[in-house]
Amino acid sequence: MQNAGDWTRRLREIGIYAVIGAFLTIISPYNGSGNLPLWGAYLYWTGLVLTGSLSAEATRTLMERTGRKFGVPVMLALMSVTSALAVTAMIILLEALTSGRSIPPGYLPRLFGLVWVIAAAVTAVGIMIERTVLAPVTEPVKGASPEETFLSRLPVKYRTAELYAVSAEDHYLRIHTSHGEELILMRLADAMRELAGADGLQVHRSWWVAKSAVRDTRKQGSKLSLVLPSGKEAPVSRTFQAEVKAAGLSA
Repeated sequence: MQNAGDWTRRLREIGIYAVIGAFLTIISPYNGSGNLPLWGAYLYWTGLVLTGSLSAEATRTLMERTGRKFGVPVMLALMSVTSALAVTAMIILLEALTSGRSIPPGYLPRLFGLVWVIAAAVTAVGIMIERTVLAPVTEPVKGASPEETFLSRLPVKYRTAELYAVSAEDHYLRIHTSHGEELILMRLADAMRELAGADGLQVHRSWWVAKSAVRDTRKQGSKLSLVLPSGKEAPVSRTFQAEVKAAGLSA
């Protein structure tokens, strides 16, 4: 049974699809809806948005099942291409059903290119919205630790994981856990504010590490790093070396 949060998220998704469909109805890219009445054009574009979104979501699911970690640019490229393929196929089908005509083969590459531009934009907006508007709200849960509350913003499979570290990558954070890694759109300063009560510390301008996750230290000259259970190394800048030593994480 879906809880209130699931229903709220679903309603937000529907609202976002409706808005994108309305926007495309107004601008009517490549005159795709032809001479359809306004309501017909709206159904046409909203249907294509749903087709592309479902295709992109299926692609992301398959990528996640490979067990590999893909960066946002790679995710965007693969999801937008498969989305464009699905939408192009749907346009060909709709054209055949509504007018009885087939799209000339020579026009298909151009059609796919036009569709891909829109699919890439919609996919990028979708990823941004999912990591902000649709991101789980991390309200404190009675009896939950700061780490558990923080992890609640991640997909379900990470909710029971042990939090190792958080590292900044451009506008994103890479969350290192015992169940793998995940990227979220968030500032490191905001993450550390949420993790203020956790047993960890900032060790670099772009790294926060849980004390219990430090398995070893590695030093090369004046450079110090903390080794996580995953084998990843968190660099320790000179600014934070005294704090790391005081915490008993290095000699």
